[in-house]
Amino acid sequence: MRAIPSALQARLDSGVTTLAQAWKLTRRDGGVIGFTDHDRDLVFDGVTFRAGTGFAASEATGRFDLSVEGGEIAGALDGDGLDEGDLAAGRYDAAEIETWLVDWSDVALRVLTARGRLGEVKREGIAFIAEIRGLADLLAQESGRLYTAKCSADLGDACCRIDLGDPARRGYGTVDALLGTSMVVADGLSDFADGYFTAGRLSWTGGANTGLAIEVKQHRADDGEVVLSLWQAMPEPVAAGDAFTVTAGCNKTLAACRERFANVDNFRGFPHMPGNDFIMSYPLPGTLSEDSGASLFG
Repeated sequence: MRAIPSALQARLDSGVTTLAQAWKLTRRDGGVIGFTDHDRDLVFDGVTFRAGTGFAASEATGRFDLSVEGGEIAGALDGDGLDEGDLAAGRYDAAEIETWLVDWSDVALRVLTARGRLGEVKREGIAFIAEIRGLADLLAQESGRLYTAKCSADLGDACCRIDLGDPARRGYGTVDALLGTSMVVADGLSDFADGYFTAGRLSWTGGANTGLAIEVKQHRADDGEVVLSLWQAMPEPVAAGDAFTVTAGCNKTLAACRERFANVDNFRGFPHMPGNDFIMSYPLPGTLSEDSGASLFG
């Protein structure tokens, strides 16, 4: 049961209220910003909830399966608050959001009405609409191991145990030239074999995208030229001279685990599981005889 301060309840019962909504966004990197639909800033819990941002929220309705349907917040993008570049860079992906009902004449009278995470964000010009996903949404997500032929671990995590800090598995380079919005010619990676960084992680250490990371779609080394294709364009333009660090990639097959990393003991897949071809197979005429004792599986 939600606890409402008695003084706030008394004002609600009176029918004359001085109420406003306030939203607190906490990014995964710890950054916190606040917004309110009141006409002046509100301050509580050490956070300034900024007014004048056009923030508003729709009604959120619960469904029988505990998911949240239709919960959204909308507002305007601005450099002092929710910045378009930060959104595009994914800094607000899965950010925690708290919704407060506040008496703006006395911010000590407030109650937390909802808590969730940001989902899909749509942008149109200087405006945005963000989906709010309730905490129950976590119950709908897959968890645990999956029975698949490929490894379920991520290269370098606690299950894989490969040390990506090893210089043999990490490269340092700079952008030599641009071949497109998400394809660059790299300098400094000539010692690595073709494809070594495919499915690896590239982290920018210089340029307009410093601090951001992206997965490498393809690493190609031909005739002394190294080309890296990224899965998507970066939020800020990439320029010649931008520095980066890139770590080895893995296609999560048993062969790659054995031949590239000698890490079969930590392989988390089931490479010998029967596939669809085996399940759908059937005996062909003349392949079995009644007196041979042969069977489909023998």
